Amino acid sequence: MIIPSIDLMDGQAVQLVQGRRKVLEAGDPRPLAERFGRVGEVAVVDLDAALGRGSNAAVMAELCAIAPCRVGGGIRDRDGALEWLDRGAARVVLGTAAVPEVLEGLPRDRVVAALDAWEGEVVVKGWTERTGRTIYEGMRELSGLAGGFLVTFVEGEGKEGGFPRDQIAALAEAAGTSRLTVAGGITTAEEIAWLDRSGADAQVGMALYRGHLGLAEAFTAPLRSERTDGLWPTVVCDERGGALGLVWSSLDSVRTAIDDGIGVYHSRSRGLWRKGATSGATQALLRIDVDCDRDALRFAVRQAGAGFCHEGSWTCFGPAHGMRRLEQTVKSRRARAVPGSLTSRLIDDGEFLGGKLVEEAGELGEAALAGRRGEGVADRVVEEAADVMYFLTVALERAGVRLADVERELDRRSLKVKRRAASAPKGAGGG
Repeated sequence: MIIPSIDLMDGQAVQLVQGRRKVLEAGDPRPLAERFGRVGEVAVVDLDAALGRGSNAAVMAELCAIAPCRVGGGIRDRDGALEWLDRGAARVVLGTAAVPEVLEGLPRDRVVAALDAWEGEVVVKGWTERTGRTIYEGMRELSGLAGGFLVTFVEGEGKEGGFPRDQIAALAEAAGTSRLTVAGGITTAEEIAWLDRSGADAQVGMALYRGHLGLAEAFTAPLRSERTDGLWPTVVCDERGGALGLVWSSLDSVRTAIDDGIGVYHSRSRGLWRKGATSGATQALLRIDVDCDRDALRFAVRQAGAGFCHEGSWTCFGPAHGMRRLEQTVKSRRARAVPGSLTSRLIDDGEFLGGKLVEEAGELGEAALAGRRGEGVADRVVEEAADVMYFLTVALERAGVRLADVERELDRRSLKVKRRAASAPKGAGGG
C-alpha cells in the first residue's frame, strides 16, 4: 500500500534529491496531512532534526493530531521515541537510534527501523555518515525488535527513476514477520502494485508532489475486482464503526472522495454519486481502508442528516442501536425541547445534571462493589451503568460533544506508552 511522505524543513513541507538538494517547497504541511491521512498512515520526517540544525517538533505534534503519523528524524534515544509515542505518533521511525539496546525498551509493533542505504551500505545521521554495514546485516541485528523496516534507496530518493526490483524479494524475506516499506525512486501505480504483491509498502513523496502520481491511483493500485466493470464493493461506516450501507466505488469516485474529503461513490445507474448532494444527508470523509484481500473498501465517514438510507433511517439495515440510538434520542429531544421532560431539564440545568451524574455514578460503584462481594447482582450493574450512560450522553449533548469525540480521545490515550500510577479515590481508606 501507499505511505505518503511529508518531509519538514523550517516548518514547511519540502522535497530533497538524495537527501541533499532541496528541489521543491510544498508549503503548509497541515492540508497535506489531512488529505494524505484519508488513505492511511503518513510518514513525517523532521529533516532539520535529522541534520542536527533545528526542530519541527511543534508542527509534527499538530500533524499527529490530524492524521496517523509515522514520525521520524532526529530521534536519537529511547526517551525521545517514548515521548513521540506518548504524543500520539502511530509509530516512530528510528535510524541512528535503531540499535538493540534502544529498541528493546520500546513496543515492537509501533517501531519502524530505518535502514537508509547508499548503494547497499547503511548510512545514518541524516544520510551523512556511512556505517560499513549492509541492509541485510542491519535486519539480522534487529530481528524481532521492530514491527517494520523502512529501506530507503538514497541514491534514487527524489529522482523518480525507479528502484532495484531485483532486491525486493530478498529484503522482504529478510524482514521476516516485520512489514517492509520501500522508499526512493517510486513513481508509478504499477510499481506500488508490484511492491504490494511482493509483500512491501511504498513510501512516496516526490511523485505525489509533482503530480506525476495521483494519490487515488497510488492508493487503489493494489486493488483487484472480479467484476467486468472493475468496481469495488464498499462498506460505508459511521465514525464509531457502525455499518451504514453497502455501495460501489470506482477509481473516479475514490479520487473525488479523497480530493474533496466527502462521501462519493459510484452509482451503477447515475455514475458519480456525491452522497447528500440533493437530500442534505452529506458525509465528511475520515478515511478509506482496504481489506486484507485487496478486493473491497471501507469508507469511514461523519454522517449528517437523518442518516445514510434513502428511506430516512440511519442505516440501510434499519435504525441505529445502543449508544448511537441513545445519542440520537437525546439530540432529538433537545431539538424538540419538550416542556417538563427530564432531558430538557438536565440540558437547561447544569447543576441538576451534575448532581445526577454524581448520584448515578455512586450507585454504579455500590453495585460493582456488591458484585465483587459475590452477591450476584450483574443485572443491577447493567441497570446502573445504563443510567450513568444516559446522564453521560446528556452531558455530552449539553457541551456539544459527540460520543465519537470521546472514543477518539480514548484511542489517543491508548497510544501512550508511559502509564499513570493508579490512585485511590479521595476519601477512600486503606484495606
